Amino acid sequence: MPKKKTSTLFEDSLAELEQLVVQLEQGDISLEESLKSFERGVNLTRTCQKALQEAEQKVQILIEKNGTQTLEPFTDE
Repeated sequence: MPKKKTSTLFEDSLAELEQLVVQLEQGDISLEESLKSFERGVNLTRTCQKALQEAEQKVQILIEKNGTQTLEPFTDE
């Protein structure tokens, strides 16, 4: 079975996490189900954080030139 790409894994995990949040906010599930959903949410959050860290590392590698970084401030104007 082929491994999912990191971006697909991130997007799928984030979508599932969003669904869990909605479900928990509605409060229509039992305490036991809430705890299971919370635990799943923590695992999904860790998966998303790992994917973001990997993406950040790739970006840093791509912007390095001759051993020095050429970062520029971000403006959304």
